[in-house]
Amino acid sequence: MTRQGSVWLGLFLASLGLALLAPRLPAWALDPPDAILLDMSGWVSAGMDWLVNRATFGLFTVKEATRGIAAMIELPYDATRIALVDGITEGRGRRATTIVPPISWIAVITAMVALGIYARNIWLGLLMGVLFAYLAVFGQWESAMVTLASIIIAVPMGVVGGLALGTAAYLSPRFNRAMSPMLDLMQTVPTFAYLVPILFLFGFGPVAALIATVIYAMPPMVRITTMALNAVPAELKEFSLMVGCTGAQRLRKVLLPTALPDLMVGVNQVIMLSLNMVIIASMIGAGGLGFDVLNALRRLDIGKGVEAGVAITVMAVALDRLSQALAKRAGVPDLRNGSWVQRHPKTTLVVAVIVITGLVGLVMPWVQTYPKEAMISTRGFWADLVKNINVNYYDQLESFKNLLLLNVLLPTKRFLLALPWPWVMALVTLAGWQLGRGRLALLCLALTAFLATTGLWEQAMTTVYLCGISVVIAAIIGIPLGILAASNATAGKVIGGFIDTLQTLPSFVYLIPVVMLFRVGDFSAMIAVVLYALAPAVRYAAHGLRSIPSELIEAGTVCGCTRWQVLRRIRLPMALPDIMLGINQTIMLALSMLVITALVGTRDLGQQVYAALATADTGAGVVAGVSVAAIAIIADRLIAAGANRARARLGMTS
Repeated sequence: MTRQGSVWLGLFLASLGLALLAPRLPAWALDPPDAILLDMSGWVSAGMDWLVNRATFGLFTVKEATRGIAAMIELPYDATRIALVDGITEGRGRRATTIVPPISWIAVITAMVALGIYARNIWLGLLMGVLFAYLAVFGQWESAMVTLASIIIAVPMGVVGGLALGTAAYLSPRFNRAMSPMLDLMQTVPTFAYLVPILFLFGFGPVAALIATVIYAMPPMVRITTMALNAVPAELKEFSLMVGCTGAQRLRKVLLPTALPDLMVGVNQVIMLSLNMVIIASMIGAGGLGFDVLNALRRLDIGKGVEAGVAITVMAVALDRLSQALAKRAGVPDLRNGSWVQRHPKTTLVVAVIVITGLVGLVMPWVQTYPKEAMISTRGFWADLVKNINVNYYDQLESFKNLLLLNVLLPTKRFLLALPWPWVMALVTLAGWQLGRGRLALLCLALTAFLATTGLWEQAMTTVYLCGISVVIAAIIGIPLGILAASNATAGKVIGGFIDTLQTLPSFVYLIPVVMLFRVGDFSAMIAVVLYALAPAVRYAAHGLRSIPSELIEAGTVCGCTRWQVLRRIRLPMALPDIMLGINQTIMLALSMLVITALVGTRDLGQQVYAALATADTGAGVVAGVSVAAIAIIADRLIAAGANRARARLGMTS
């Protein structure tokens, strides 16, 4: 064992000793005393009250300005919802009469088929048709169209905003440095935390939900835009200067068109993150499939929850495949000649179908709206399936649950909660010094001090315990799967498909089967987090192993190493930096999921954020959310520094 390893082993043993002595330690050592606590939530609440009710923005108050912005966003959203869901009606309630019906289900499916064919081929078009037909046949059409209306408005806002900020960051290094911590906060602060201030500023309803969705989904677009513009070949940039392009012309005619395929990857990420927000956004009035899942969770309606969850998954798969295909097609020129109709036959067909089905639907209602008598319901099937599993395998499920709960989860929780807070601060600061010297040590000290002064130390340690256990289990499962995927082509395809499926499932969907089988509590939260956060551990491990130069593996084989020795002594050490980055991403996903698992009874920072949302306590919600972000930033910086040191030790960096 190395000297550093011996030191950290000694510190771990000392931590065990302190945990055992916890009952004899003074109260101030286990929980930060009141003298050092700061009323941060009160300050934030007072600041938000001043901002909403007394601050002015030119001739208007901030509240008036934000409500004006909300009204501007509401116009295109209402128009999209009228087109897809409501149509144009006269009167209210039962007396309402439809003047112009919404776009029929047949027309929407035709449009999706045409988009699939345009993006790739007939097979993608058929897949799109089948997936959207599923929504109609299984009675999820109206809710799905409400969700689609939100996506249609939120995605362009996120793409345009991300493109503008990413371009500004590319043009100005100073702006890029200023944006980086803001993007870190946007990606690490739980979405629940900024729902409360958004609710105050923009009011309850779908517009506030749209704005929250855009804030959550925009950061990847910003980062990818900056990266894509930096990746444009220098020869093209020089050529644009030689031919006399102005800065705007160079950006519009050279840089952005060249970077378009990479930019479309950002669009894909915005779409998927927007779909991931639909259930959270339903808490402040978004409606749609997200509200159906949330309502089913609250009522423990197994069948309805699974049906709505599957519908979200179907829509996520459809939009994911379509956006990926459009990303690959981006930049391909259209060389067709002739009139507009000749150049756009698919668009012409879709418009014709919209008009024809709208007119025919006035006479034949089933053309306009999928008939209820032809719908298929799987609610009873899912309810009976979960009931049968609980009846027939209850003892096995409870044994498995109790085994992990009593022997792993609870001892780890007791250990972390028994550690003195100054000792934890010292350990984290020492880790920062060991991996990144002064700057990282100061950052770790400042963030742990922030956690100590919020009055949420116990909840923060509970968050660390749940996140830590979940990440360790995800790594134990994910890294071997990544090794298998990198070693066997067939296994790689199967595992890749499984991971793709996990990544397209919105976070709330994991809660439904877990709660039905294991009920509420830390164990259910842990299972949901592991499933949600597993993908990066698998992907990065497989990528790291596949990236190892074949010459090194051949050299090991020539020296007489067995396959196991090649794996243990060459492949895994060389892939370690990528594996650590995968663990880093797993931690980020685990922390974001822990806020959502507050719905199943955890008592961590996520529960604080959720309670603040329920009581509209802006200060408490923001402070708890920033506390989660502090934990995420500490983990991110420590693991990134460790990965950099591993690369340097292996000679992989200059």
